[in-house]
Amino acid sequence: MKTLTKLIPVALLALSSSVHAQEPVVGVANPESLFVDEDPLLHKNKQATLHIMRELLQCNQWDRAREWMTEQYIQHNPNAASGVEGVIYYFTQVLKREPTENCGELKTPVVAVMAEDDLVTVMMPRTYPHPTKEGETYTTTWYDTFRFVDGKADEHWDPATIPAP
Repeated sequence: MKTLTKLIPVALLALSSSVHAQEPVVGVANPESLFVDEDPLLHKNKQATLHIMRELLQCNQWDRAREWMTEQYIQHNPNAASGVEGVIYYFTQVLKREPTENCGELKTPVVAVMAEDDLVTVMMPRTYPHPTKEGETYTTTWYDTFRFVDGKADEHWDPATIPAP
């Protein structure tokens, strides 16, 4: 039993070391190239997702939200209300995002874009402060998943949580 008691901390240290020695999450060189598909329906949905990522989330052109979102847009992020108006309010009034007129290409790093049936998922790298190593950061993967109806996003999921006060 003494040997086992001595080995547990060593095993935990080895496990801890391997967890922190991760490979960084990085995006591809040309993220817009991931928003295409040979299937016409998947291509249409990926292109609408690209517009959401570029014109709305990157350039904050929320006056254009109805071009790519349905009125009832179901929001599973706990920080924004459902409905296109709730999402517009969140980005323009709560986050105070200002629009950029000349949007250009998507600058958001993207790891992958996957589409199946009426769903499109975009995976992106995120960098956060390391919770136990002062001054260091780590990367992980964020995602946004959209469900489409008639070429417009009708529902959204992401891993967002309610921030602490």
